[in-house]
Amino acid sequence: MQLSTQQQILVEQRLMNEKKSAAVAYLLWFFLPAFAVHRFYLGSPGIAAAQIALFWGGVILSAVLIGIPLLIVFGIWWIVDAFLINGLIAKDAAAKRARIMNEVALTTRAEG
Repeated sequence: MQLSTQQQILVEQRLMNEKKSAAVAYLLWFFLPAFAVHRFYLGSPGIAAAQIALFWGGVILSAVLIGIPLLIVFGIWWIVDAFLINGLIAKDAAAKRARIMNEVALTTRAEG
């Protein structure tokens, strides 16, 4: 599917409007780790639920010392997430770019 220059510009403009912000993702990652809001923002609700369960389960069970390893695992996962955010945003942007390109190609074909 070959798009004209004008169509490509339209695709990139729409992508910039729909693309996730790395700054927002990092702020959510840093300030709200116990609620895994950055994972919800990046479109991974299952992983967010697992992180929430791990953190709060660790907090609750730390009274009997079982939760300390859970909190350590959560801390490692939280740090690893910092390195994954850019890749998750790029993956999301690539999927959105493909969807937008298809929409632009279909609407242009229908109009022309």
